[in-house]
Amino acid sequence: MDIYSHRGSSGTHPENSLAAFHEAARLPIYGVEFDVHLTKDGELVVIHDETIARTSDGKGFVKDMTLAELRSFDFGSWFSDEFRGEPIPTLYEVLDIFSETSHHLNIELKSDIFPYEGMVGKVVAMVQKMKLDSRVVISSFDHEAVRAVKKIAPHIETAALFMEVLVDPLDYMRTIPADALHISLPSAARPSMRKVVETGVAVRVFTVNEVKYAEALRKIGVTALFTDYPKKMMIHLNRKS
Repeated sequence: MDIYSHRGSSGTHPENSLAAFHEAARLPIYGVEFDVHLTKDGELVVIHDETIARTSDGKGFVKDMTLAELRSFDFGSWFSDEFRGEPIPTLYEVLDIFSETSHHLNIELKSDIFPYEGMVGKVVAMVQKMKLDSRVVISSFDHEAVRAVKKIAPHIETAALFMEVLVDPLDYMRTIPADALHISLPSAARPSMRKVVETGVAVRVFTVNEVKYAEALRKIGVTALFTDYPKKMMIHLNRKS
């Protein structure tokens, strides 16, 4: 079962920060997951929330600020003083960290609240420019965005994100279409998910921070898990293998 670091090594470093991604990049894990929004001036930035209030010393919506304005805020000290002065990363900066590694990169498009016009095309263009097509999976709760990725670049892997339990997940993902399912931990043990796993479709589960749940998922046979503590989970699963 593969391990993805969730928003970088976000249990030990400020989530979606350059520090968290550098930590993830040095770990021999399968992949890393991070979130993308679009700024007022059309720049791709890596942050989870629509606003900067929770993870910086500022306030306001990402969509209402330019990259320069966002760069004036501190995205590290909310976690600890050790990370004071961490800037909001651009997508390019994050991809560049992993350009010389072998990690699989899960780019989540955060367009399920605000439909960022043009974001899909910008993300795909950057991935292709950096020749990372074969190393990414682009996911979203916004399934229209997932569909748009497939129209622009059919060869790039996509994943549909879900919080809820699905009755016919295979049928639905084929209508999008999506290549993989990324689902919440409570939904993963349902019989409908076991059927998906048995078909060989990639099923990746978020967010798994306790080893007992990781063990249960391994027994089910899911493809991968997302965790805030990739090093801890890596050590445990390697010990058990």
